[in-house]
Amino acid sequence: MKHGSGVDSGGKAAPVVLRAVTKIYRRPGFIRSRESRGVEGLNLEIFPGEAFGLLGLNGSGKTTTFKLILGLIRPTHGDAAVFMKTPGSLGVCARVGYLPELPCFPAFATTEECLRFYGLLSGLASGALEQKITDTLVDVGLAAARKTRIKEMSKGMVQRLGLAQAILHEPDLLILDEPSSGLDPLAIKDIRDLLAGLRDQGKTLLISSHGISEVEKLCDRVGIMKEGRLIRLLEQKDWRNSPGGLEGLFVETVRP
Repeated sequence: MKHGSGVDSGGKAAPVVLRAVTKIYRRPGFIRSRESRGVEGLNLEIFPGEAFGLLGLNGSGKTTTFKLILGLIRPTHGDAAVFMKTPGSLGVCARVGYLPELPCFPAFATTEECLRFYGLLSGLASGALEQKITDTLVDVGLAAARKTRIKEMSKGMVQRLGLAQAILHEPDLLILDEPSSGLDPLAIKDIRDLLAGLRDQGKTLLISSHGISEVEKLCDRVGIMKEGRLIRLLEQKDWRNSPGGLEGLFVETVRP
């Protein structure tokens, strides 16, 4: 990767490049508006085919960072690019899959109805969609729940469905906010193996999680955020060579 170029040595566009990005939220007040900073001076480049973990305490700026990358909000200052294009543009959205922290689906829809809707929304050809739904449900462990309505599903099942809609269209970049939330230990292992397989296929993963051990096992690099700033970048060798592992380095970094 040519640092700062947004292109690797093979000519591939970096999935995510943020350069000096600041996001200021302005909230109307009685006399004047109030300002707060979501992120400040954020520089981040995520390489093709890597699993990158984003760690931080609540309010550290992780959600704002995700929203900037997804194109849900725009930077106040600085530049953001996804595959060297404007985040949220049509061509970019087709290459991105997103699992929010709390996925939500219509209560009376079935699993397959939800995936059919998201598949068509993502531009999948209707002729191939049914088989793709079948394969994806197998991948996330919901093959037996194809006709199950959302209102009848456990939190863990809804989480699996959220992951299914994120990977259904085979995106090049997966953005996952707390992917193991609500899952039991066996399901966490299954999902970790699935994500590792996607990474090995060349997909790029951006993961935010409070489950530091899962990030430690899956990610190639980790960024630690504090008070809206990215204050530390770590590689696998850093936490493997540290007596306290990634958890110890995280606590050391964010502790006041």
